[in-house]
Amino acid sequence: MGQIIEFPGQTSKFGYKRVPKRRRNLEDPSQLPLFPQPTAQILQFTPKLGAFEQALFLDERGDPRAVESYVKAIADQDCVADAFCNWGIIESNQGRTAKAFDCFTNALKHNPRHSEAHYNLGNMYFEVNDFRLAQVHYQIAVEVDPSFPNVYFNLGLVLSINKETGAAVTALSNYQELVPADERKKAEELLQNLKRSLAEEKKAEA
Repeated sequence: MGQIIEFPGQTSKFGYKRVPKRRRNLEDPSQLPLFPQPTAQILQFTPKLGAFEQALFLDERGDPRAVESYVKAIADQDCVADAFCNWGIIESNQGRTAKAFDCFTNALKHNPRHSEAHYNLGNMYFEVNDFRLAQVHYQIAVEVDPSFPNVYFNLGLVLSINKETGAAVTALSNYQELVPADERKKAEELLQNLKRSLAEEKKAEA
């Protein structure tokens, strides 16, 4: 296990990321649609929510029936990876760690490039102090979705713990570039500490 460093103030990692809306039901995100999408649609004044949307609606309101609805979405093959991912967050929040791991890994079985599942698995490994595997999943999440700032911050934390100081500085700097000015201070003190440490390491090597 990596040695935990002293983080300044109330520095802590960002939490889980729920898949917020229904996405195209393609398990391989590298596939493109074979046919052009119609530009006009017939309006439905009483649209029926799909299984995943129903589950998400309940989940966002903290309704315990969300799990049953995510299970139904999976059975209906409706946004399977997304449903497993969001179900995993519920299980983790309920303290059912093994089931949460199972949900996130099932999400990746259906979509190996599912960014939220990789990010959430990184958080799970972080919480059980497996910082190497946390780093791996955060790094994959960055590759899949480089526009999500929170993953850079969490990656910076585990890189710091794993004593990869230069890479940690880069990750936290990327986080700061992606967030508004008032949110950058979350990383500022840690970033300055890492830069000083990096400078001392280089001085010692000279």
